[in-house]
Amino acid sequence: MDLDSTDVAKIAHLAQLQVADTDLDAYAADLSNILHLVEQMNAVDTAGVEPMAHPLHMAQRLRADAVTETDQREAFQSVAPATEDGLYLVPKVIE
Repeated sequence: MDLDSTDVAKIAHLAQLQVADTDLDAYAADLSNILHLVEQMNAVDTAGVEPMAHPLHMAQRLRADAVTETDQREAFQSVAPATEDGLYLVPKVIE
């Protein structure tokens, strides 16, 4: 499917996008290339392909669960207007 500048102008209007008239031809070419790629992908027979949850069958690397910062609760709460039992007190806004 090939798009021309009037198609791109209509799409931009529907999407509430402001596209300069000088850029319409370039966008039309780019969008046409994307649509051609989608057509090629749709033409591939995937009947025997099993769906995958992730493209790589491997375990995720996780960082070590180690403490990297010191406890600074007292320092942070010392500048707070009101605290109680390690919690910040805030004014009630919903009744």
